[in-house]
Amino acid sequence: MTRTHSTVDPEQVLGFSIEVARLVSDMKCEQVVVLDVRGKSQVCDYIIIGSGTSDRQMKSVAKAIEKFGAEQGSPHFRSNSDSGNTWIVVDFIEVVVHLFEPGQRAYYDLENLWSDGVEVSWDRTEEARSG
Repeated sequence: MTRTHSTVDPEQVLGFSIEVARLVSDMKCEQVVVLDVRGKSQVCDYIIIGSGTSDRQMKSVAKAIEKFGAEQGSPHFRSNSDSGNTWIVVDFIEVVVHLFEPGQRAYYDLENLWSDGVEVSWDRTEEARSG
């Protein structure tokens, strides 16, 4: 079930995932999680999940993520949202970002679905404490 078609440097993908998680957090999304699903998912290497406070905020975060990806030479493949803007997905192929309204996040419970993924440390404060 391992993805074999990616030609991107794995360290670069991890770094991109961490920076996207930091951007999502900096833009005030809550409970941001990065899951390493390499070898477990056929469609991506990392899943980022965050909870937004409003549909407007989630749309702004999605646009900022798309802009960041383009600036880093990793334009998004596609993005999509449900009709109520309670779940927005931004797909970078190797990295997929899910922004949820908290109730929708609890309902879909992607963390449980991907519970065999490894949670990646991305928080700057954790990095500073360990460095």
